[in-house]
Amino acid sequence: FAIACFGLIATAAAAAPNAPVEGQEYIRLQQPVPTDSGKKVEVMEFFWYNCPHCYQFEPHFAEWIKKQGDHIVIKRVPVGFRESFAPQQKLYYTLETMNRLDLHRVVFDAIHRDRMKLNTEAEIMGFMAKQDIDQKKFAEIFSSFTVQSKVSRVRQLQEAFRIEGVPTVAIDGQYITSPSIVGQTMRGASEAQMNAATLQVMDALVAKKK
Repeated sequence: FAIACFGLIATAAAAAPNAPVEGQEYIRLQQPVPTDSGKKVEVMEFFWYNCPHCYQFEPHFAEWIKKQGDHIVIKRVPVGFRESFAPQQKLYYTLETMNRLDLHRVVFDAIHRDRMKLNTEAEIMGFMAKQDIDQKKFAEIFSSFTVQSKVSRVRQLQEAFRIEGVPTVAIDGQYITSPSIVGQTMRGASEAQMNAATLQVMDALVAKKK
């Protein structure tokens, strides 16, 4: 996972996630990325289904989303660091298109808890055949131009947001944070502590934009 998952390495002293410092707990993009969320704050999460750190972060992120209410807009972006990531990218965008993101966590659990391989189209179709979902429609959308277009756009987003690893969260097209970034100021912290601190940093960054 070295190419895509941030190594959670803690080095420096103590973090202050409630009053995050630019360059320490978060990074400000030199070139902000335009958002289309109107008055709401756009929160964009870059993830990879195979990434164990993304799996650990997901339940905390899902709870955080619930607490935010309706003043934010959530966008998840399945990264494509290599060509082999494409089937999982298409899997996510197909679920999104079908309004079946209730299966998002199910996919994570299948890979990390149940040790299933969902790397190829054949593996994904076999897995989806066991889910309560319209199989024919899923297959059609999976292979559609709409989904392929979304997958193609991911590379532009990765470049615009300078994504080098996952999970990474972008706030309002301006700020980037992650457990890896926040963890640099948390000596000896556990992954759970870094995830919690990241959510506090996200709170502070969202509050900046309200």
